[in-house]
Amino acid sequence: MTILAIIGGTGLTQLEGLDIRRSVDVETPYGTPSAPVLVGDYAGREVLFLARHGHPHRYPPHKVNYRANLWALKQAGAEAIIAVNAVGGIHPAMGTGHLCVPHQLVDYTSGRDHTFFADDLEQVTHIDFSYPYSESLRQQLISALAAQGEAYSDFGVYGCTQGPRLETVAEIARLERDGCDIVGMTGMPEAALAREIDLAYACLALVVNPAAGKSADVITMAEIEAALHEGIGRVRAVLAKVLVG
Repeated sequence: MTILAIIGGTGLTQLEGLDIRRSVDVETPYGTPSAPVLVGDYAGREVLFLARHGHPHRYPPHKVNYRANLWALKQAGAEAIIAVNAVGGIHPAMGTGHLCVPHQLVDYTSGRDHTFFADDLEQVTHIDFSYPYSESLRQQLISALAAQGEAYSDFGVYGCTQGPRLETVAEIARLERDGCDIVGMTGMPEAALAREIDLAYACLALVVNPAAGKSADVITMAEIEAALHEGIGRVRAVLAKVLVG
């Protein structure tokens, strides 16, 4: 059975139900990961877990060491990754509390260490990134969402912005013109790095607020935290469904 890793985003710094056998501090050529890799069993299946922003939550999106995180998971034995991301909703169907399994992404970030193929190369290396998410993993998530009776979308273009600030109304309008359905700050370079080291990768996105200009109200952290509090339990239930098959 494939050894699956979960990368927990904002609101998911621990995976309830994971019987932790050990905590692994992995040294990487790219520095220190956000947190130790937790290795455990979930319903008899070996699972790895890593908190993207650390535990406690302390690394903002533009300061996450994505290369170290992905390298550490690979070294710890991961073969596939499900990433959990908190996002803003742009598409009308993707309101607060909605769950989305994106199929495409657009990268608007800058200045992040975005590749393993940067230094001391014997030859230039390119990867095919036409379809950034593993379709088989996406279908596992979609099946789990349907089985749980969740309101979800089996499509979505994830626009990844730099952060840590939220976007302007004009920026969201631009993203919408570009075809983005949701907006977040951590989808890249994580997905591309996974592809570079042959880790299947898919995203489960929880919408925690309407994107700027998609609501008459001002976006507040209280609103986002309330949506996280309500939604993370549902995210955990979906992950559990995937893990038990």
